[in-house]
Parts: sequence; C-alpha cells; structure tokens
Amino acid sequence: MILYNTTYSVASEIADDWLRWMKRFFVPAAVATGLPVSYRILRLLTELDNGGVTYSFQLDFNTMEDYNTYLEIHADGLRKRIEHRFGNQFISFDTLLEEV
Repeated sequence: MILYNTTYSVASEIADDWLRWMKRFFVPAAVATGLPVSYRILRLLTELDNGGVTYSFQLDFNTMEDYNTYLEIHADGLRKRIEHRFGNQFISFDTLLEEV
C-alpha cells in the first residue's frame, strides 16, 4: 500500500471554510479519478502555535503505478483548484510512504 500524504497549514480565520471546501470538492475529485482506494483527513493535535490549523490529507493507492498515474495526470490540477480558491492562505508539503 502506498500512502500519499499532504500536510496543510491553514490560516485560522479560514480553517473551517477551507476544511468544508476540501471535503466537498477536493476529496470527491481525487476519489473520482478511480486511483485512490481510500482516504483520511486528520487534524494535527500536537503543533506549535503558528497562527494556523494543520491538517493531513492521506490518499491510499494499491500500487506505485496508480500513485504515479494520479501524480502525472491529476495532482497538479487539483492543487491548482485549491490555490485558486484560497490563494496564499495556506502552505503545504507532500510525503510518500509505503506500508511495510
């Protein structure tokens, strides 16, 4: 199992709207690609006071090939939708993990 994690730090004043939008638009669009087999949305509880809220969005893929297809065809377009909607009110970074 391949786990694609994106960690987002979101400005506190937009956190509720951001999370609602991500659940309503981003997650369904990612799942609709047919490539992730499951997903999780987590909120970081042990963070420094950085004036924001931190979330982890995790997509599970059966194979590295499925992940690469998602990355090559879909990930950039989905990322641009978030940037278009929320501009510079968040920052993010990706990590890729393998279940062992």
